[in-house]
Amino acid sequence: MVNTRIWHANTKEWEREALNEAAAVLRDGGTVAFPTETVYGLGADARDDAAVARIFEAKGRPSDNPLIVHIANLEQLDELVLPYGEAAQRLMARFWPGPLTIVLPVKPGAVSQRVTAGLDTLAVRMPDHPVALQLIESSGCPIAGPSANRSGRPSPTRAEHVKDDLDGRIDGIVDGGPAGVGLESTVVEIDGDAVRILRPGGITAGALREITGRVIHDVEAVPDEATGAAVRAGTIEAPRSPGMKYTHYAPKGLMQLVIGDAGDVTAYIKEQAAAARSRGERAGILAFAEHGACYEGDDTVIVGSLSQLETAAQGLYAALRTFDERGAQYIWAEGCPQEGIGHALMNRLVKAAGHRIVRV
Repeated sequence: MVNTRIWHANTKEWEREALNEAAAVLRDGGTVAFPTETVYGLGADARDDAAVARIFEAKGRPSDNPLIVHIANLEQLDELVLPYGEAAQRLMARFWPGPLTIVLPVKPGAVSQRVTAGLDTLAVRMPDHPVALQLIESSGCPIAGPSANRSGRPSPTRAEHVKDDLDGRIDGIVDGGPAGVGLESTVVEIDGDAVRILRPGGITAGALREITGRVIHDVEAVPDEATGAAVRAGTIEAPRSPGMKYTHYAPKGLMQLVIGDAGDVTAYIKEQAAAARSRGERAGILAFAEHGACYEGDDTVIVGSLSQLETAAQGLYAALRTFDERGAQYIWAEGCPQEGIGHALMNRLVKAAGHRIVRV
């Protein structure tokens, strides 16, 4: 166990001193959780093999799951990757800083092999958060930064979520207030004349298409239920980016995602929740605002509105953690349309449910 410090960087009075101290910890090979516009990340110097190993140890993360590296400027990028083409440049110009991660060919020896999981590519992004950018700049390090949670748990969107999961396991937490987007970044790679989405996120396929023209979804939001793995051309592949292979974002209770016509979905969930209660089990329901009244009397958490899925995305992980706080043993979650950020939202719901999907 280590003494996990907390620096408050959400007030101007303390921000510079706090970030200088946190940056010094990173330079010395420590692990520091920090806010981004998506979720909180757990950072370490991406070049330091021992420091990166501490990320995997703290999270309990599988070693074949690559990490995203966060940078503060393009000069840092040039130190990490081989020359890249015009398509990648256009994406950077439009979406950086922002919630877009681009997979590029890595320079040999530029980062720890633990970061790339032995691949010849590196996932890189420039976060759109002043605290994150200043921390990276002050540390002088490219920062490897997966989500700051125990592996498999809902990602943290507040500093207290990080503390719940990692207190005593990491050196410090920079509290920069709540995250904005609420879902992890979109991960893409350049594939000929197209952009391939490896993980959906805050940058939608439509937004990418405006810049690049052709977009390919590598994995459907509702993937192959039998394997629960990334599927392309009928094969199971090693994960080329974070979030592709393993169950993620899961609450402690057993969760099931229910999709279909709204009336059928609410009827099925009410029936299942009632049966669980009759057995003396604590049931939870993750619902959208339009259907909240249907579950009156049940332990229901409203994640947001179907008409404003961006807001639902912001609140998803906090909602899943609420079920943990209430001790829910079984959870039924409503699905949503797979359009825009709804694709990323459904991707996270599928993973949180461990690919347990019921179609009604």
